[in-house]
Amino acid sequence: MTSGATSWGRYPPHRAAREWALSDRHAALPIPASGTPGLLPHGMGRSYGDVALNDGGDLLRTRGLDRFIAFDPATGVLRAEAGVTLDEILTLVMPQGWFLPVTPGTRFVTLGGAVANDVHGKNHHGAGTLGCHVRAFELLRSDGSRRTCTPADHADWFGATIGGLGLTGLITWVEIGLERISQPVLRVVNRRFSGLEGYWALDAELGPHHAHAVAWVDCLRGGRGIFSAADFVGTGGAPVAAPTGARQLPLDPPFSLVNGLSLRAFNTLYYHRPVPREGLSHCLPFFYPLDGVAHWNRLYGRAGFFQYQCVLPPAAMREAARDLFSVIGQRGQGSFLAVFKTFGTRRSPGWLSFPREGATLALDFPNRGATTLALLRELDAVVAAAGGALYPAKDARMPRALFLSGYPALDRFSAYVDPAFSSSFWRRLAA
Repeated sequence: MTSGATSWGRYPPHRAAREWALSDRHAALPIPASGTPGLLPHGMGRSYGDVALNDGGDLLRTRGLDRFIAFDPATGVLRAEAGVTLDEILTLVMPQGWFLPVTPGTRFVTLGGAVANDVHGKNHHGAGTLGCHVRAFELLRSDGSRRTCTPADHADWFGATIGGLGLTGLITWVEIGLERISQPVLRVVNRRFSGLEGYWALDAELGPHHAHAVAWVDCLRGGRGIFSAADFVGTGGAPVAAPTGARQLPLDPPFSLVNGLSLRAFNTLYYHRPVPREGLSHCLPFFYPLDGVAHWNRLYGRAGFFQYQCVLPPAAMREAARDLFSVIGQRGQGSFLAVFKTFGTRRSPGWLSFPREGATLALDFPNRGATTLALLRELDAVVAAAGGALYPAKDARMPRALFLSGYPALDRFSAYVDPAFSSSFWRRLAA
């Protein structure tokens, strides 16, 4: 069938020749049509750009690989098929006293996709990426071969596939180790800061003493914001109710509702809203604030938006962050929920993993065509001069030179790409 797949950013537009709905992990892979780019796994479609798109090729829809294989509630070791979502995992394990060891900002992604993009979360400074907690997975290649990969067995395939963008073959199942919790409740500490110097001071003060730490920043006002740090609480205390169903964005506007006027008004209200210095919160709204609004990507209109996420190395991160906020403020573009965080030193086993020691900024820009692309090129120049990198899972337009400089293991990785697999992202930047 012809694909209707899109990215979460709704840009770039995508055309795929065929889709294959996978439901049996024991079955062989389909053979790509002659003359087409090949195969690519596609889960929930929450990547922002073209890393999960395969224009003119075939998409392997993995959502049908949705079975739990094994779970030991005594040790927290979980094995599940690659199409199981993080939301489904949490539904199973939270009542039994477990949580994901690392989670991105949405729980509506597949386990296989989370491994392929080596997702990170608010606890990276201590826990590293999800790849640091993967115990094993099965990799199915287009030649029919299967490898059970662990840090010790087929270690090279293990390193190539974690963060490997779905290009080394199909991940059929994954085994991870979970985190023990007493209850799904966090004690959250909040502190306002008036600029980036305030962020660095709070990060040094609070970051080392809390498992989770992140800051919302006002990208139009020099980086003022709210720093939040959190830890799961122990037993006892009053229970905190889980959030009820997500609100729906009831319309799909033809133009972006995010503009200079709405952005300044929102950021001012958000910064000055009453925020408790310390309190209890159910973990879901802390980890997944945007999951509370279904189809929130429609806010940016039918032309879509660009998410820009960079990492800046320690030696240059303070100066480069200041320069990024200066450019963004001068251009008057940005997003409601810009996120700033400091990554830790724990290295991922993935060769192409994005997180590395330093600071990371993530924010959205409505697609206004040439104006937005020009702004992104200005930000690229700052990131490149700092020796930083952009996140492939969020990218729809980074220059090839920045991809090559940001991922020095690319030549090593390329030898492990399945010859029958490809993606729009890979052909655009590396193939």
